[in-house]
Amino acid sequence: MTNHTAKKGIFKASVLQNRLLGDKFFRLTLEVEKKAKTVFSKSNPGQFAEIEVSSLALPPENAIPPQFADASKRNVILRRPFSFADIMVSEDNVILEILYMIVGAATVRMKTLKTGDKVSLIGPLGNGFSFSDDKKAALLVAGGMGAPPLVHLAGFMKEKYPNTDIVVFVGTKSVSDLAFFDIKFDKFDKKKIKLGEFEKHNIQTHISTDDGSAGTKGFVTEVLKKWIIENKPDINNTIMYACGPDRMLHASAAVSSEFKIPCQVSLERRMACGTGLCQSCAVKCVDKNTGDNFYKLCCKDGPVFWADEVVWQ
Repeated sequence: MTNHTAKKGIFKASVLQNRLLGDKFFRLTLEVEKKAKTVFSKSNPGQFAEIEVSSLALPPENAIPPQFADASKRNVILRRPFSFADIMVSEDNVILEILYMIVGAATVRMKTLKTGDKVSLIGPLGNGFSFSDDKKAALLVAGGMGAPPLVHLAGFMKEKYPNTDIVVFVGTKSVSDLAFFDIKFDKFDKKKIKLGEFEKHNIQTHISTDDGSAGTKGFVTEVLKKWIIENKPDINNTIMYACGPDRMLHASAAVSSEFKIPCQVSLERRMACGTGLCQSCAVKCVDKNTGDNFYKLCCKDGPVFWADEVVWQ
């Protein structure tokens, strides 16, 4: 398996846009200083950056969601981790695409970012997804805010591994929770949706929602399992990549085990430093040879792990 993980650095970045998508997501586009080109040109999907937010101001009180009114007043000391929906490296610059939603004091402040503002970031951090030339099919499973890294992964694989057939499975609680930049609704049936990020690459995509408001009603792993049963992919030439909440990843790991399809999972953890110093993002793992349990760090050893090395709880 090939892993393109790069070195990291501390860089300044300029905000190109910070646009509200729907009623809960923001698309943050950053232009990173030119010297970042060396490390980001060698980065791979699944890595992340830690962004400095302590100096950002709060928005007006009436622009703060009521559920975060108290939390927003807390001091934000630590950087915050964000995955990439895309990384574009050219001769002149590095462009990072990040999708985020308001979940606390830091992201409440981030919504005030405007074109031309400067931020500091550390990245690319962690170990991302790894790849193998002998895998002719890839099943990408995204749950909730786990979508952006898999959008990046799909584009990366189409460029670097064009002969690999990709099928995407996306699951959310409701249609309003689809974490994508380009959502296209059918004129006659609002439950039929196309995701532009995958459509532009002609990637087969299956959408499911818990409440049935878009695509198939039910869990994304149920749709995944049904597809595997019906299509019978060659397990020796197939790999799964999954990103989302632990419950969904646990279910993805179970599907991986049942059908003997290797699976890489990108875990979500609180990562205070992003470099392994604070030891706050421990992941319980198992030694597949001895059966002994031990711990790895999500920010340094991950956030991508093999599904069968994680102790699911």
